Amino acid sequence: MNTIKFEIILNDGKKMNAELYPDLAPISVENFVNLIKNNYFDGLIFHRVIKGFMIQGGGMNSEMNEKGGLQPIKGEFSINGWNKNATALPHTPGVLSMARTNVMDSATSQFFIVTGDAKFLDGQYASFGKLSDEESLKIALELENIATGSHGFHDDVPLEPIIIKTMNLI
Repeated sequence: MNTIKFEIILNDGKKMNAELYPDLAPISVENFVNLIKNNYFDGLIFHRVIKGFMIQGGGMNSEMNEKGGLQPIKGEFSINGWNKNATALPHTPGVLSMARTNVMDSATSQFFIVTGDAKFLDGQYASFGKLSDEESLKIALELENIATGSHGFHDDVPLEPIIIKTMNLI
C-alpha cells in the first residue's frame, strides 16, 4: 500500500511518527498533507481527550479559539456513499481519522487518534492513517491520561494544553 510518512512534534519534545494512506482516503490525505506543508497545525492543540477512546486536535489554539479558514472536504466513509473499502482501516488504537460535525462533508483540519477500540465509527468517519510505531502509540496513550475539564461549551479539554509544535513530512 502506498504511504506518506509524517511526524507530530509536541512542544514538550515528544514525537509521534505516523503514515497516511492515500489509496484508502485520497481526499483526506491530500488535504492533510497540504495543511502540513502550509504549517497549519503549528501551535494548535489536542483539545479533546477521552480516555479509552481518542485524542482530538488540529483545529484550536491553547485559548480554545478555532483557527478555521478552511473549506470542508468530502467525507470518505460508506454511509456517505464513499465506495472504497470503508473497513480497510478499522478504528483501532493508533488509527488517525478525520473529525467532523453531524454534517458528513464537514471535515477540515481536525483529526483524532484512536486510543481504544472504536470500531463503532467504522464506515462513519474517514480513517486515513495510523501511528507507525509502538513508541508513538505509547505517547498517544500517555496523552489520554491527562486531566481534563470543561472550557466554555467544550468538555474533555486538557487542563494543561497539549500543544502541537509542528508537523513534518518525512
